[in-house]
Amino acid sequence: MYRLEMTTFETLAVWSVMAVAVLGLAYAYFLRVQILRKDIGTPKMQEVWNAIREGADAYLDTQRRSIIPMMVILTLALFFSAWIVPPTPEAREMFGPNARIFIAIGRAAAFVMGATFSMMVGRWGMRMAVQGNIRVASAARRSYGEALQVAYRSGTITGMLTDGLGLLGGTLIFIIFGKAAPDVLLGFGFGGTLLALFMRVGGGIYTKAADVGADLVGKVEAGLEEDDPRNAAVIADLVGDNVGDCAGMAADVFESFEVTLVSAMILGIVLGDAVVGTIGDGQYDLRFIIFPLVLRAIGVVASVIGNLFVTTDERKRNAMAAMNRGFYIAAALAIAASAAATPVFMVDAAGNVDWRPFFATLSGVVLALALDKLTEYFTSTHFSPVKETSKASQTGSATNILSGLALGMESSVWAILVISASIFTSVLIYSGEPAATQFTAILYGVSLTGIGMLLLTGNTISMDSFGPISDNANGIGEMAGLDKNARNVMDDLDAVGNTTKAVTKGIAIGSAVIAAVALYGSYFTDVNKVLQQMGSELLSSINVAAPTVFIGLLIGGAVPFLFSALTIRAVSRAAAQIVNEVRRQFRIPGLMEGKVLPDYARAVQISTTAAQKELISLGLIAVMVPIIVGFTLGVEALGGFLAGIILTGQLMAVFQANAGGAWDNAKKYIEEGNFGGKHSEPHKAAVVGDTVGDPLKDTAGPALNPMIKVINLVALIIAPIIVTIEPGSPGVIVAMIICVAALVWAIWQSKRESEALKEIAQAPASAD
Repeated sequence: MYRLEMTTFETLAVWSVMAVAVLGLAYAYFLRVQILRKDIGTPKMQEVWNAIREGADAYLDTQRRSIIPMMVILTLALFFSAWIVPPTPEAREMFGPNARIFIAIGRAAAFVMGATFSMMVGRWGMRMAVQGNIRVASAARRSYGEALQVAYRSGTITGMLTDGLGLLGGTLIFIIFGKAAPDVLLGFGFGGTLLALFMRVGGGIYTKAADVGADLVGKVEAGLEEDDPRNAAVIADLVGDNVGDCAGMAADVFESFEVTLVSAMILGIVLGDAVVGTIGDGQYDLRFIIFPLVLRAIGVVASVIGNLFVTTDERKRNAMAAMNRGFYIAAALAIAASAAATPVFMVDAAGNVDWRPFFATLSGVVLALALDKLTEYFTSTHFSPVKETSKASQTGSATNILSGLALGMESSVWAILVISASIFTSVLIYSGEPAATQFTAILYGVSLTGIGMLLLTGNTISMDSFGPISDNANGIGEMAGLDKNARNVMDDLDAVGNTTKAVTKGIAIGSAVIAAVALYGSYFTDVNKVLQQMGSELLSSINVAAPTVFIGLLIGGAVPFLFSALTIRAVSRAAAQIVNEVRRQFRIPGLMEGKVLPDYARAVQISTTAAQKELISLGLIAVMVPIIVGFTLGVEALGGFLAGIILTGQLMAVFQANAGGAWDNAKKYIEEGNFGGKHSEPHKAAVVGDTVGDPLKDTAGPALNPMIKVINLVALIIAPIIVTIEPGSPGVIVAMIICVAALVWAIWQSKRESEALKEIAQAPASAD
């Protein structure tokens, strides 16, 4: 620690942040013990629950085995990415002649840690969601308030894991590597983001293949209820809620939490160097690095306190109001504590308090609330857009789909204007900064905006996990034949959960864009560090009119479309297999009469196989495309590529998420008794619209979040290598040929039908 040149107070602050991270993990354990003490209901409930639990665990075990080989290869690649590039002055100052090996090992180890933490958040969070769903169903037999509390606190465990592990990793790297932390933090961010991409894509394909197949045959063709036990795909659908909406979303928000912290610390070190003495003189103002850590710690404590206020009673029965109350209390506490921390931590050498970082963080909190309300407006049954889509169902599925498409496109425009306003706020806040540091200061403000957006990660994840936990509880209740009062409680919680899932998707997408913009700024600073060491001209801007840069921009803009196309096609293929399987089983004698149980395991197997097929190929696309663009067209073209992917990735993600959410709730609005109610022609049209929207809102759209950041982080890692090697050398040409071949294979692999799926479809199935 002495090499960090921190004061006693700064050292105490950093270790206090570490203590808060441990507190978050301890609170998660406390809630786990509390939840597991609840009863798990009747034997019939436990039978359904065990099928869900075993299916979810089996899926994640299969996924882990699928991705381990690629993670081993990338760990070695991360080591050599740091070994090839000359160490930074900060690294040499920290570790002397051993800087190169220390940074290379540190980056590889941080990559493994980030990936492990991301997997732990997804896996442990999902397991607690599965443990929670049966306990919610059981609690619903007794009281609404207890069922709400069990569902919300089961989700809070995932939120606290996200907070605790994300903060622990970033703080630990800073303590060990100090000023040289940025080189290592890249590995940490990349590991978490790549695992989130795998969990998002795999979980999304799994859940939507089962959901689409179950709805098209069960609801539209057979006229069954949502979770009718005669539907062979119903268990796969319930498993999918956990591996997609719990494990996938938890890993997604974790990596956003991680990346916003990483970008703030990278830019904070650059800014801290620039404001004291001269750049590269070894003097740093560490407040720019410590303040983001303190903000994260404040958010953890505020989330814990806010969660205590999420309660309701039998008279009010308002789950949404209870969760909003907890969120707003936590937000008020976090803002007040951040304001109180500013005069303590953001004081310059002359004793002046710098309020600008606080205002940038505050703009992030406001942005989260704005996106919350915007998403709710376009996806909730209480507002006109969803009602219009429901009304359009009266004239068939085509008009329902057209209405949802228009709604999603419009919502994307308003979302990007809100995000643009937030970024411009950072420009205004730092408008008085000296010209020499203004660019870095503005981007530092943007990174703090991202921290502000996810300041209350604990509450955000709690609300998101609440959705699939309540959905699963409702499914267990229906399949186990619970009484009407208990079903009414679960129906209400399930409906609220659909809104909270849509809202948190909006926050996740917004935070992805803010994090990507901050990483884009880090891209410039990292490239210029290497150029400065080489004595070359620094990169101050990117000329879009330059043909190579424009080509990079075009390719970047196209990648989200390719990614979305491949994931949607994967869902379509697997859903077709599920449809055929459910239809076949409906013809089994005695099944529709309830005398014979369907073969749930076959639908689970189809969904699992389909999800695993895409993991490596889509991961390769995300890693290979920026490498090919960067080494073929140059570092400026790679910058244009990143701009293109951020723009179209944001537009596509919001469009798909909100269109899908609107179609889903348009169906539910009709099921509430509007426009003919359940089993009417408008309802059938709305179900078709919902099945179209399912892969958009839960697979393709959310998968773009980690994809944008994976590509940005890959670009950050390779940019210093690009400017140090000889372009057009034989080694580079050979490497690019290999990368292009790998990319072509990945696209071909993703587009072709899996042999394993063919075998499942063609294999005979028992009728018992």
